[in-house]
Amino acid sequence: MKTIILAGGSGTRLWPLSRRRYPKQFIKIMGAETSLFQDTFMRARMLSDLEDIYVVTNKRMKFLVMGEIEELGYDYGENQILVEPEAKNTLPAICYGVTEACGGKCDSVVVFPSDHVVGKPEKLARVIRGSEELSNRAIITFGVKPDKPHTGYGYIKLGEKNGNGFGVAAFREKPDEKRAVSYIEEGCLWNSGIFMFDSGMFMEEVKMHAPAIHDAFSRNGDAKEAFSSISDGISIDYGIMEKTGIASVVPIDVGWNDLGSFESFYEVYEGDSHGNIDGGNSIFIEAGSNLVHAEDGKAVAIVGAKDLVVIDDRDALLVCGKDSSQRVRDVVGILEEMDDPRVEYPVSDYRPWGHYKVLEEEKNSFKIKRITIMPGKKLSLQVHRHRSEHWVVVNGTAKATIDDNVKMVKTGESVFVRAGERHRLENPGTDKLEIIEVQMGNYLEEDDIVRFDDEYGR
Repeated sequence: MKTIILAGGSGTRLWPLSRRRYPKQFIKIMGAETSLFQDTFMRARMLSDLEDIYVVTNKRMKFLVMGEIEELGYDYGENQILVEPEAKNTLPAICYGVTEACGGKCDSVVVFPSDHVVGKPEKLARVIRGSEELSNRAIITFGVKPDKPHTGYGYIKLGEKNGNGFGVAAFREKPDEKRAVSYIEEGCLWNSGIFMFDSGMFMEEVKMHAPAIHDAFSRNGDAKEAFSSISDGISIDYGIMEKTGIASVVPIDVGWNDLGSFESFYEVYEGDSHGNIDGGNSIFIEAGSNLVHAEDGKAVAIVGAKDLVVIDDRDALLVCGKDSSQRVRDVVGILEEMDDPRVEYPVSDYRPWGHYKVLEEEKNSFKIKRITIMPGKKLSLQVHRHRSEHWVVVNGTAKATIDDNVKMVKTGESVFVRAGERHRLENPGTDKLEIIEVQMGNYLEEDDIVRFDDEYGR
């Protein structure tokens, strides 16, 4: 069985916790030890061998995906991370994954979004394995039994019994609350976005209902050419599921949630006796049903307030009513109109060699970062035109190259790099290397970099 994980979403409804450069699937939410993507990858391992798991993502997240899988302890093939040259929605992404994973052969394929919560992964794996016979004659979507009239999900009306599932009588758009109540009374299920099918049968349906997309991947061996030949992106729901005559739905009861808004956190995470949810460092006095997520264990006190969502990051603070959390996307829209980089960049960012976090900064003056370099990794050989850098090693031993000089820098020691000097940092050890970097100059943005050598192809 092949598994395709879709990991290119931006998660803007969870801003500022989620940013385009670091979206919700890669965040360890509410102090969890693993991210939503890592949880999804482990679910895939319950169904498929490592070499049969493929991840479809975008260019800026490729190395983030690699690092997340490496953190789980897997030596994962880079060619199994499929980079979309441009975003064209889920149907082209799935066709890309099917083409690369199956190579024209017929295989059972499962498609997972990477940003959902599944409370009972073993049960889900059993249901999927039990659906393999049905997937030979139907394109399956897995439907969740609603526990309330939710307006943020699409619904599926059940048809006639079909194997361990049902035919699909109708797909229903996200409703208002009145319609949601009527859908539940009809026995409709939520559409989970998890799919299963035989790859050959699926591509035949794509050929019938979305011929331009089928042709793009049939004619072009190159992904860039295939994606560029697709004029308009389309989801698998609109492109295939609502058109095909062989759609079926298999009910699941596995603790599923798509974490589509902060309001949904109340459905997933356990609160205190007054319904307050936090990472463990908040103080609540005569307060109830509040959600708090603060950076680095910052103490947040809520006094005499109810139904608040408080998301505190170093560079942004969100305070909204629990029932208004769906409107966070409006905030993102306003920031986009202002060209505000806080939509795109978090204070922490991932690189193929490790990650960094901005601790403090003053525009066009200085910036302080905490840099983590993984064992055996190294930064590119580079130069900055507008800034100098002072590196202080706080844990481990660094190999620092500055022009023609190579120096081993131990814990507690430091080294200075002037603007215009070629330099490189390496971690020759077996433990993480931690560096405090102080940048000084009149321009401190990430694009002030010229690379001369880079083992990651950047």
